[in-house]
Amino acid sequence: MGSSKNSEDVLANTVDSCVADALIKLGGGLITGTLFSLLLFKRKSWPAVFGVGVGAGMGMSNCHYKLNMPYLVGADMIKAFRRNNVNQIGKDSS
Repeated sequence: MGSSKNSEDVLANTVDSCVADALIKLGGGLITGTLFSLLLFKRKSWPAVFGVGVGAGMGMSNCHYKLNMPYLVGADMIKAFRRNNVNQIGKDSS
């Protein structure tokens, strides 16, 4: 038999990948914001919050792209066809 995957398994793998990627981006944003807070901004909290927000936004954007990827059509896949029987509007058929 073929090794076909169920759509539920494909969706579960994609969601798992999204969650893992979003958590990594969130943690990276938190660490980067905390370092900036400690080194440059005199221990203010806003750089850490900003880093978490940027990480969460990047994670959500990547998840959105991964979940909608099967529906994207690349420009190299579009082909133009010439039609021989083009309806000519405004000309008499008599």
